[in-house]
Amino acid sequence: MLTWDDVARACLALPATTEAVSASGRRRWLRGKTFVRERPLHRVDLAELGADAPTGPVLVAYVPDEGAKAALLATEPDVWFTTAHVDGWPALMCRLDALDAQALTELVAEAWAARAPRGLVAGNRPS
Repeated sequence: MLTWDDVARACLALPATTEAVSASGRRRWLRGKTFVRERPLHRVDLAELGADAPTGPVLVAYVPDEGAKAALLATEPDVWFTTAHVDGWPALMCRLDALDAQALTELVAEAWAARAPRGLVAGNRPS
């Protein structure tokens, strides 16, 4: 089972990425903008999700757009989910315990690319 340290290793392997920790101890990874973060479910989330609420760790990842979000939600509902909190944002929630190392690596790379400057994504240094 993957841990937050596994997430950190995958994220910090990407260019110009740093980790920040909130006052409450939640971790997030950013390259100027946060692209992946830890997010425990809140009471309102638990009420909204009901019996479908995951019991394990929840990761929030950015995606390129709402279309990509909808596609992931439709094709892998056992991995991806959303709540009203992230509706309208190009981000969705993920059951960390539903991922393997390869899926995590792909997820953080795609989330990083969705939030990084285009020049950096293309392999160019921004001016």
